Amino acid sequence: TAVPRRSRRRKSVAIAYEPGQGDGAEQGGPEPQRLRWEPRDWRQQLERIREMRRNRDAPVDEMGVEKCYDSSAPPQVMRYQVLLSLMLSSQTKDQVTSAAMLRLRQHGLTIDRILQMDDTTLGQMIYPVGFWRNKVKYIKQTTAILKQKYGGDIPRTVEELVQLPGVGPKMAHLAMTIAWDSVSGIAVDTHVHRITNRLKWVKKETRHPEETRVALEDWLPRDLWREINWLLVGFGQQTCLPVNPRCNECLNRDLCPAAKR
Repeated sequence: TAVPRRSRRRKSVAIAYEPGQGDGAEQGGPEPQRLRWEPRDWRQQLERIREMRRNRDAPVDEMGVEKCYDSSAPPQVMRYQVLLSLMLSSQTKDQVTSAAMLRLRQHGLTIDRILQMDDTTLGQMIYPVGFWRNKVKYIKQTTAILKQKYGGDIPRTVEELVQLPGVGPKMAHLAMTIAWDSVSGIAVDTHVHRITNRLKWVKKETRHPEETRVALEDWLPRDLWREINWLLVGFGQQTCLPVNPRCNECLNRDLCPAAKR
């Protein structure tokens, strides 16, 4: 019986281990993936970020997408509102997105209402979100597609969501999590991109959020994928700022490769 066991182990080693890590493979054990690359100190860094985010008082907590939709609306309407708030939120502060969503909801935020609304009115309602003129166009186009192709609902796969005008990968993964309660991937925005590069949570520096998502999904345990977006976005809004990060207030200052000491 020893022979097949050895050959079975050799096969799993080929899959689970990266080159140059075979020596550790001999111990076997139930979780061979542990030997894959992962950043130094990441668990401790994550714990400390959770501690800093304990009060949940960042703009994303009070006015982020999860707070923008009408939770008493029918599920289909709710999902549409989630998608719309995500479209509005790109390159826009949470406070501005939240105010625009409130104006739209007071008007009755449904697919039919938006299709009946003329572009000027829609523009006035979403102004001053970033690139509001483009977003008027995208919202109208996407809303028409949802009505014609999806029976007034939003798609339930990332592949279909990113086909919609004005919807990128980050929005698609967040829509899957918030609207469909399904974790399809890590939603990487500018905060997540910036912070994970500063902490060296990527093996080598990444240039774009989508590259960062692939790098993070390669090692970060899947049960943390849902949490990591809101955790790091709030941390990026309050402490790890794009310019002049508040390193002296950060619990990770002794563990962060980018800390200004």
